[in-house]
Amino acid sequence: MWHFLHSPSSTGADNMALDEALMQRAAECSAWICRVYTWNAPTLSLGRNQRARGAYDLERIAEQGVDIVRRPTGGRAILHHREVTYSVVGPVGDAGGLRESYARINRLLIAALRGLGVAATVVDRPADTARDATLEQPGVIPCFHHPSVGEITFNGRKLVGSAQWRCDEVLLQHGSILVDDDQMRLSSLLIEPGPEIPAAATLRDALGRAPSESDVAQSLLQAVRALEDHHARLIEPDARLLARANELRDHYLDEGWTWRR
Repeated sequence: MWHFLHSPSSTGADNMALDEALMQRAAECSAWICRVYTWNAPTLSLGRNQRARGAYDLERIAEQGVDIVRRPTGGRAILHHREVTYSVVGPVGDAGGLRESYARINRLLIAALRGLGVAATVVDRPADTARDATLEQPGVIPCFHHPSVGEITFNGRKLVGSAQWRCDEVLLQHGSILVDDDQMRLSSLLIEPGPEIPAAATLRDALGRAPSESDVAQSLLQAVRALEDHHARLIEPDARLLARANELRDHYLDEGWTWRR
């Protein structure tokens, strides 16, 4: 059983809190929930285990009007701004292993992107050129610096950045689908000069236009109904879900969490 939620734009803390609250809902009803959302301000999101403390210029970040949040999932830094974010939660018992669940969710994303007219593909082998080993560590190298095996690309460049977290027999996977590329701004937010960030793929590149958030959400809903559950229904947050998200919000506002490492 699948449900689909298209949320209004919100803060980084609220978005992460609602994703985590949806994990509890998925555990209670043994359902999968796919969510689409955006952010109400440019937001630097840090991966769960990314080393970031002391690396970013907080004064410069504030001057540029950029918020900061640390995700419950892993991976590297992303600037959420001109993009659309998706999340999927579901019971681990119905998900298989990590690779299997990534592949399952990738099928939905690929179908949704192709429904928009984007000839997206999944990286199935490492690039031929050797990479510095530091790129494989969750440090300040941004998420969209390069695609890894299992990630979604367009014309060889990374289009979707995703990460997954499993807790109490429920998984959360969420990721960013770039509409336009402003990931290069991430280097300017570091205290020390950051690495050069190659241009990422974007929906504008692929389509010659920028699809709306609603276009992306509708295409993903169609993919869920075609590949997973013909009867997947639209849902809205109820009072209990919102109350749980509100409880979790403080965790994502806590600087002890944001700068935990």
